Amino acid sequence: MIDFRSDTVTKPSKAMLDAMMTAPVGDDVFGEDPTINALENLVAEMFAMEAALFCPSGTMTNQIAIKAHTQPGDEIICDILSHVYQYEGGGIAFNSGCSVKLIQGNKGRITASQVEESINNANDVHKPISKLVSLENTSNRGGGCCYNFNDMLAIQEVCKKNNLLLHLDGARIFNALVAKKETPTQYGKTFNSISVCLSKGLGAPVGSVLLGNKNFIQKARRIRKVFGGGMRQAGVLAAAGIYALQNNINRLAQDHLHAKQIEQALQKKDFIGEIFPVETNIIIFEIKGKYTASEFIALLKENNILAIAISNTQVRFVVHLDITESMVQQTLEVIKKL
Repeated sequence: MIDFRSDTVTKPSKAMLDAMMTAPVGDDVFGEDPTINALENLVAEMFAMEAALFCPSGTMTNQIAIKAHTQPGDEIICDILSHVYQYEGGGIAFNSGCSVKLIQGNKGRITASQVEESINNANDVHKPISKLVSLENTSNRGGGCCYNFNDMLAIQEVCKKNNLLLHLDGARIFNALVAKKETPTQYGKTFNSISVCLSKGLGAPVGSVLLGNKNFIQKARRIRKVFGGGMRQAGVLAAAGIYALQNNINRLAQDHLHAKQIEQALQKKDFIGEIFPVETNIIIFEIKGKYTASEFIALLKENNILAIAISNTQVRFVVHLDITESMVQQTLEVIKKL
């Protein structure tokens, strides 16, 4: 099967498995796993941030960050399509006791002026205290689109002026960095905290890293323990993350090229409506006319292609390192015949 359901379906390569099986390990709750320590130091250095924390998932890194930055009764400002709001099980309310101010942005991206308009008057006891702004780059529900870096800098200025903190859900941050030719250090200077996922386009089987200053990460480590995320000899997982960061970043450009090729094939079909502009590895497109989204998914499956219907009229493809050139060509042929 050619699996476009998500870039989370990637499997570790033999070289990655070899790195995992030979990794030195220790007890990470005691801070004694050398491979986890090496991974945390590597990611912190890449983004020029003081410290890092290895966690099982991006949902956990996001939820830890929100918990560490806020008090119950505070409010989080984010786009209505944000992963932290849509896909983390109501964790903002459950874990942090916070409310959410939702912004209708542009394919998951919000602007500095929208943020400024969303900040509550801190002296009005009727309103929650605006405390944290959360951005997502790339935007999953926005079709993998990227922020313009200057727009994020403008949001940072609004946050500074209004004493707000700024978090980045960087589940696919390296896709954005490759597509926009930006550097991790640019982001490290902009955000108070960053969540970096290793188990999507980078191809590691498990794990995300949370970044921030030393005091923040010390607090985050305690929250991780409370959340049940304290791991023991997890260096075998961290080794996969190190391998991914050292070997699988530049190749993301190939995924972006494959996504563009699929986009171009879809544009030629009369049953395809709006296609979100393809910047990275995600293609979101509208099905109209002779097929529903579920019917289109079923047709693809008959041709050994898996994808996801994200609504009654929209389908999502996600390209990743397990999608080969021959798989892309096979997919193009199937689309051509439909």
